[in-house]
Order: sequence, then structure tokens, then C-alpha cells
Amino acid sequence: MFQKILVIKLRHLGDVLLAAPVFTNLKASFPDSQIDAYIWKEAKPMLDGHPAISNFILHDRKWKEFSFFKRYWNELQLLRQIRAEGYDLVINLTEGDRGALAAFASGAIERVGVDPSGKWKRKIFTQLVKPCPNPRHTVERDLDALRKIGIYPRQQMRDLFFHVPDVATERAKQLVGDEPFVIIHAAARWRFKCLPKPLMAAVIDQLGERIVLTGAPSEREFVQEIADLATPEVLNLAGKTSLKEMGALMQMSKGMITVDSVALHMASALKVPVVALFGPTSEQNWGPWMHPRSTIITKKLSCRPCRLDGCGGSKMSDCLWTLSPQEIVGAFHAMASASALLVLNSFEMNLTE
Repeated sequence: MFQKILVIKLRHLGDVLLAAPVFTNLKASFPDSQIDAYIWKEAKPMLDGHPAISNFILHDRKWKEFSFFKRYWNELQLLRQIRAEGYDLVINLTEGDRGALAAFASGAIERVGVDPSGKWKRKIFTQLVKPCPNPRHTVERDLDALRKIGIYPRQQMRDLFFHVPDVATERAKQLVGDEPFVIIHAAARWRFKCLPKPLMAAVIDQLGERIVLTGAPSEREFVQEIADLATPEVLNLAGKTSLKEMGALMQMSKGMITVDSVALHMASALKVPVVALFGPTSEQNWGPWMHPRSTIITKKLSCRPCRLDGCGGSKMSDCLWTLSPQEIVGAFHAMASASALLVLNSFEMNLTE
């Protein structure tokens, strides 16, 4: 029986959200245990409000802007905090050095980690999780760490969780008013996962709906250029909402069209009708999860998923740039109007040349 458990997921926003079922299943197996999360500071909203999580240990990536000594001091204090907690079990869901060092510093008797490439990291863990060599959704890859220690999650226990507080809902209502709307999340941290701006503007033109654009602060200019190309007036909220407020907007919307991004995983957690646009990345690894009102639009090309930053490293992905606005719009209207009771589990629309 483990009294105190630490789960480490030092990755970006969407990756952290996809780890939510790990906490759910740990709590179901050890209901009296304290379960903490060690994540990047900016990723806290993805798990904040999860009923299985007791505390957060946060690493601020802005520390890298500090002087060497100040950064080293902050890192050391964080490791001391982890050590002082006296964890019995530490589960590191990534292969990075920082998570391995935290597992070692914890002093936990049981330390579970993904089998890393470095021999020194292998010596840190008492149990190693073998990565699946074939396409496998990230949720299942994370849950493999639990299977390694004898926890086999039931299907209904593998769903995502994203908490939207009332204050976020009230703020979202102030931003959009009462008229129905559709969300388009056109940008991602990696631009090669995005459609060209004129194509996305054409989707807006053909939807015939009130459009709200969302995105991160760093994506504001990219999103505004799409808004400028579109014929109807749109509401650009990129960089103007928190992640919790964006979740509230999703719940209020008629549905969403999004590229492969954190917005897709939030839509899966909240069961918002969604059309997901996939190009170089794999929908088998990152697609909608346990979401009956979702559709994947992609090109059936022999080269994808290539995971490259555009064809030949060009930042331009042909599998996205040749998508049809008509197919995207048609898929959205079909999905948004379908009854959740009549829609089968996520299906894929393969568009041929």
C-alpha cells in the first residue's frame, strides 16, 4: 500500500491533460493515498481541479532565464521539496533527465519510469516501462506505467478530465454574449500542423456561422491574419482567455474545428463536438480520445504521418495544404447536428487526391 505517490509529467499542455486518467486510476486503486503531480508551471490549469490530485509541485521554465547560480538554487530547492515529502512511489511518465533526477532525489522505494536510452537513468528506476514500438494513443502509453505495477484500468476509467470553474464560465459569457457560435482553433505551437491561412479563411466563409477564434498569446498575430482574410466578421479571442476560460467557451459553443493542439484534447475531455485536422502528426497517437462526437479529417497519403516539420522540412505540409474546405465544413455540420446517442466512436474521413 502506497501512502504518498508522485506522478511526473514534464511535458506541454496537451500531454499533461492526457495523463489525467493516470491520477484517476491511482486514486481508485489507493483511495487513501496522497497523490501529487510534478509538472511545468504553465500546465497546471490542465489538471487543476482534478479530484484525485492532492498537491502540485511546479517547475517554472522561466528559471532558465536566471543566472546559473540562481537557477541551480531553485532546482535544488525543488528537489529538496520532493525529498522532504517522503514519497513511497514515484512514476515518471517521460524519458527526460529532469524527471529521472527527481525520481532519484525522492528516495522512494518504488520508482517507475519509461525505459530511457541512457544507462545511468535506467539504474534510477526500480521498474522500467517498455515503450510500445507501434502506434498507440498517448493516454494508453501513460497508463502502461500503471499496468507495469499491476493496475489494469477498466475502459470507463480511461477517460480524460478537465475542470471548468464557475468563474471561468462567467468570464466566457461576458466575452461572447448569448448568440450561438462555432470555435475555430487554427493555430498550434508547431506551425507545420496548421492549415494555410487562406484555406482556413475559406472554411470560415463557408461555415455560415458566427465564428470565435481561439489561440495562445503567441498565436495572436497568426490568428488575426486569418480573421483579416475571412469575409464575415469574426471574434478573435486568441491570447485573451485563460485555458479554463477557453474550456468554458467550448462548453458554450455549437462545436469546434481545430488542428492537432491542446484544444483537441480539451474538447475530448469536455465532449464538445469537434472536427480535428491532422497532417504530419499521428491521429493514432494524438487523436480524439473516448469522444463519440468527433471526426478526424486527413489525407490518405503513403507518407503520413511523417512527423516532419513540413514536407522536406519546409514548414509546409502538403497533407494539410491540400485539404478541402467543403469537406471540413460538411464534416462539422454533420457532427454538430448528430445526436450523441447515434454517433459511433471517433471515425476517420480519409480524403483522396
